[in-house]
Amino acid sequence: MPAGRLRLGTRGSALALAQAELVSRALGSAEVVPIRTSGDRDRNGGDKARFVREIEAALLEGEVDIGVHSAKDLPSDLPEGLRISGVPKREDPLDCWVGAESSLAAVPEGARVGTSSLRRRAQLLAARPDLEVSELRGNVDTRLAKLAAGEHDAIVLASAGLVRLGREEEIAFHLEEATMTPAPGQGALALQTRVDDEGASAAAAEIGDPEAGAELRAERAGVAALEASCNTPLGLHAAYRGDRLAIGAFCGLPDGSEWIRDQLEGDRGDPEALGRELAERLLGAGAAELLARAERMAAEGGAER
Repeated sequence: MPAGRLRLGTRGSALALAQAELVSRALGSAEVVPIRTSGDRDRNGGDKARFVREIEAALLEGEVDIGVHSAKDLPSDLPEGLRISGVPKREDPLDCWVGAESSLAAVPEGARVGTSSLRRRAQLLAARPDLEVSELRGNVDTRLAKLAAGEHDAIVLASAGLVRLGREEEIAFHLEEATMTPAPGQGALALQTRVDDEGASAAAAEIGDPEAGAELRAERAGVAALEASCNTPLGLHAAYRGDRLAIGAFCGLPDGSEWIRDQLEGDRGDPEALGRELAERLLGAGAAELLARAERMAAEGGAER
């Protein structure tokens, strides 16, 4: 199938469209088809599949050929008939601080920090329990506008989103992985196709980056083994270090009072096995019980989401 005929299904946000345009250019100019998802209609909680469900339906119906997703939005289980066929070169996976300070240590005591992520909340409070972490929803522009309006002293965002929107000047500093383990798939794009569409699958694979794809497979395998949901504060990040694949994880309670961290390195030849091994180590350290308590806290409103 000529690249110009390929149709890319994507959410209609500014960031999603920017990501789809990157993929379109890599393919040699494909048509970008914005699709409004249930997550765009209602951003107040629910499973993360709400950000991809309508795009996957359009794929299965043959209305688009490739779904372009932020990889962290894709649930561990894909619908029958769909697969991830390509993962382009990964953007910076770290979280970043947007505010006046130059380091987390320099942030004033009691500063009001905005985030909608339980993962970020848990790790911020684990590192700085004095912070006032409050709810912040909306797209990147909305969040930056709320910061500018003084609703928060600082906000935490994914670096990749700001870079892809050309707004990297907003980044005050990066939160290193030892403090803020990224979300599984953060910074990566997942190109989803129908299993029986060889043309689109081959096109997606051609612009894929093997290392980015292996990192994502390791992270997704870890999430699946932990049976984690979007209501659990979980960070999981894999990255190549020479000929070795390193993977680290964080799981904890939303209030930052308890957490588990672990990391390991392994052979680059079987990323899924490495993700599962890390998950087994976390489970052996009590991660299942900790994540279950975290989910109950979130459901009961024990920690602001």
